[in-house]
Amino acid sequence: MLVDAHCHLDFSDFDADREAVFVRAKGEGVQHFVVPGTMRSRWKNVLALGQRDEVSIGLGLHPYFIQAHQEKDIDALESMLDENTQIIAIGECGIDARFSDTWEPQWQFFNAQLRLAKSRKLPVIIHCVQANDQVAKRLRQLKLPAGGLIHAFSGSPEQAKAFIDLGFVLGLGGAATYPRAKRLQRAIKSLPGDAFVLETDSPDMPLCGQQGKRNEPANVATVCRHVAALREQSNAAIANASTKTATQLFTLPLEPPLS
Repeated sequence: MLVDAHCHLDFSDFDADREAVFVRAKGEGVQHFVVPGTMRSRWKNVLALGQRDEVSIGLGLHPYFIQAHQEKDIDALESMLDENTQIIAIGECGIDARFSDTWEPQWQFFNAQLRLAKSRKLPVIIHCVQANDQVAKRLRQLKLPAGGLIHAFSGSPEQAKAFIDLGFVLGLGGAATYPRAKRLQRAIKSLPGDAFVLETDSPDMPLCGQQGKRNEPANVATVCRHVAALREQSNAAIANASTKTATQLFTLPLEPPLS
């Protein structure tokens, strides 16, 4: 059994064939889906998906959409947490250093969400692009009790260890399938067996050979095969390890696979 630990099935990219996307994923052994929120205007769509037994959800304010966020959205997020017990994580939130012109507001919204995660003892789903060291430093300062997920990790073995030592797990997705991603591949080989989850970031983060195409959760099976090959383990071992870690991190309504 596989879990897609990070996919945006609420996005309009899936409006025409969302049910077929679920069917294809289940045909590849993907039985559960974690859908994080990205902006307040889309939270209702995420909450609607969370009514499905096979979907777990987070809510957050993504740095890519910083222009859409308002200070009152943090209060709205806290209200949503009070009203909806099915929310299993804060996020997607984080820092994207490619957008240096919004650096300060990114940190303001990120810090506010980290404080919420700490006070609510919820895991946090973190988008971290070209800012691994800065984000790790902030997490070290805050000491979040429930840890979280470093989504789409693409750093070095040393950066991986820094996050793991802080109680975080790493999301492995499409980037792992590219032959040129040598540093990431070294990191993947070095990871403890309980330190990663598999994800797609659908509809984004396409796999090697699928550039320009919509990504979808069925592809987590391909990610699994690539990670298994890198780590010289069986597909089943990687699937079981990822599913067990995702289940523990997010308290998913699944029976964890046996070790």
